[in-house]
Amino acid sequence: MNMPFNPARAASREPFTAFVCDEATAELMRPIAVELGWSPEKVNKGGLRNAVQTLAVSASPNILFVDLSESSDPLNDINALAEVCEPGTIVLTAGAVNDVRLYRDLVASGIHDYLLKPIHPDMLRDAFLQAQSALAAPKSSDAGLARPHCAVAVIGTRGGCGATSIATSLAWLMSERQARTTALLDLDVHFGTGALALDLEPGRGLTDAIENPSRIDGLFIERAMVRASERLAVLSAEAPINAPLLGDGAAFYQLQEEMRGAFECTVTDLPRQMLVQHPHLIADVQVAVLVTEFTLAAARDTIRILSWFKSNAPQTQLCIVANKVPQPALLEISRKDFEGSIERSIDMVLPFEPKIASQAAKLGKPIAEVGRNHRGIAPLAELVRRILDTTDAGEGSEPQVAAKGGSLLSKLGDLKALMASKKK
Repeated sequence: MNMPFNPARAASREPFTAFVCDEATAELMRPIAVELGWSPEKVNKGGLRNAVQTLAVSASPNILFVDLSESSDPLNDINALAEVCEPGTIVLTAGAVNDVRLYRDLVASGIHDYLLKPIHPDMLRDAFLQAQSALAAPKSSDAGLARPHCAVAVIGTRGGCGATSIATSLAWLMSERQARTTALLDLDVHFGTGALALDLEPGRGLTDAIENPSRIDGLFIERAMVRASERLAVLSAEAPINAPLLGDGAAFYQLQEEMRGAFECTVTDLPRQMLVQHPHLIADVQVAVLVTEFTLAAARDTIRILSWFKSNAPQTQLCIVANKVPQPALLEISRKDFEGSIERSIDMVLPFEPKIASQAAKLGKPIAEVGRNHRGIAPLAELVRRILDTTDAGEGSEPQVAAKGGSLLSKLGDLKALMASKKK
């Protein structure tokens, strides 16, 4: 609910409205409202239900206070509020349930703060002052209007090569190290682990979007995205596997368009089969990160994907990252032979770091965060800088697929010959 919004529209709103469940809270709030220059008549009785009914037919205020005391399921009920609450509204809530998980889930859903009742006057005053500061603060998206949106797709050439780990790390680095509002879109709707990697519940936002593409707009994005931090939000899913989700990919493309308006960066964890099913998803992607490994199967599929990009998306800059690379003695294919077979250089190599990967999984944090001081993880930060330099420049990109001559079939033939000679 506190996402980027139109300042001119916000200026025409009421500065403050509250919906409380009891007279004691109302009596506490009215003098503080007067102190802050707000009308005490904007303190209404009725709690969450009255708030939803009222905001369904009237504009949202700049600062909204909602009492959740009478709600039996606050987290689900807050979704009904999100349906009628306009983007840019700072929402404060209060309730009698003292639960840290509830607090975290409410904040992750877009609530600015949750106060425990009975509320102390100083606590309420401080909450309102912080809400005013958040409202007056320059929006990070405003600073980014002068530079192009950064759209990155991360594609694993083979299952298990760590594309999701790379995607979550890039999104975290963009949001935390580069201070840019970032959306992480995990398009593996049945088995995606983007939210899991950040210790978040994926929610139903992505599946709702696929089932009802007509609902996708700025307000839907605001409600559906799960907040990982102040500048990082995730849209992921764990769709039921008893039935396929049908669609022509229009919902995915529309999601990308809406995220383009709400965030400075979008990192899409794109399963490789999506290139075949929905090639239009790459149309506006400036940089594609191909995550691979030094194996025969990965070399074959890297060649095929590079060829696909050359034919279908020559405007997209390509960066190849070899991930989870073991010691040279344990390699199935050497780096030199791998690069020879795909006819281009590997851009970055990330060594196999099982301790960091295990710790990241246990803590529900990106590898880039857990291994921030580890030399082997440092290339990820450099990769982010390269990506942002490319997208900020706004330059037309040339295809990165090297063309030394020969067809795709000849490359695969050369690769097989290479492996046959090794076996001898």
